[in-house]
Amino acid sequence: MQLKMFVVSVKNVSATEAEMNAFLRAHRVLAVKKEFVGDGENSFWAFCVEYLEGSVSGVGVAPGRLPRIDYKESLKPDEFEVFSRLREWRKGVAEKENVPVYVIFTNEQLAEMVRKRVSSKTALKEIEGVGEARVEKYAEGLLERLVFNPVPG
Repeated sequence: MQLKMFVVSVKNVSATEAEMNAFLRAHRVLAVKKEFVGDGENSFWAFCVEYLEGSVSGVGVAPGRLPRIDYKESLKPDEFEVFSRLREWRKGVAEKENVPVYVIFTNEQLAEMVRKRVSSKTALKEIEGVGEARVEKYAEGLLERLVFNPVPG
């Protein structure tokens, strides 16, 4: 996993924006964390992009769609085991509610929960895009599956 930082000045957004968009299109992005730093005329956005080494070939990627992320490659083996368990749980919930799986949680949200080893409702709310309503509705089933088996040793 690699990191790349971008600083986008509010005075001159377009200069960095094009570079950042080109980078995002060309790489397998795992997560983007953003922070606004307010300082009057010197205000800026700071972006930390987490990505996998190598570039995206673009083959098989429809215009306007993000490339697929291989979570088996980007997560550690114990994390991928938990991620898979969460996806199975999500599939069952989506079928019961008759909605697409991404309405429950996206793959990226599930992966972030696993990476951060979320173990409480409070920590669950810190995942981007997860609000109070989803926490109240799904936390119980989700948190009981967010358990990591001890590594033998």
